[in-house]
Amino acid sequence: MSLDRIWAGWRAAYIADITGRDAPDDACVLCRLADESDPEGLIVQRSEHAFVVMNAYPYTSGHVMIAPLRHEARLDRLDADEALEVMTLVQQATTALTTAYAPDGLNVGANLGRAGGAGVPGHVHVHVLPRWLGDTNFVTTVADARVLNEDLQTSWKRLREAWPE
Repeated sequence: MSLDRIWAGWRAAYIADITGRDAPDDACVLCRLADESDPEGLIVQRSEHAFVVMNAYPYTSGHVMIAPLRHEARLDRLDADEALEVMTLVQQATTALTTAYAPDGLNVGANLGRAGGAGVPGHVHVHVLPRWLGDTNFVTTVADARVLNEDLQTSWKRLREAWPE
């Protein structure tokens, strides 16, 4: 018997709400999220040119993405203000994640372009997520699934409370 799925019913409502069934095929999920209210879009923090949002498909609890507000696929095409704000929010995210989760380490990275592994290749974004020694286990290896210990709303609340001033 093989296990292909672990039920995470909360994801269906979130994904349907964010992606919208009647959205044009070329609608960018990050642009749509940036236009949502903070609680509805699970926006953790905003600045003038960038924002932080919970990842709808987290590797670990607390997994966030930082993106410029302007729709841009290439990192090298961000202007100086956008690039600075993205990196400032990345730094603040590492502080908030460390405060909220006390992880053993953090992953920070950007997957640029479809071949680079980007799930949203048309809108550059940086992933920041907490990691713990031993957090990769047999379920990930054997079942190609992840077990998360909290829902996105709980993670969102924890990070908002831990966000540095």
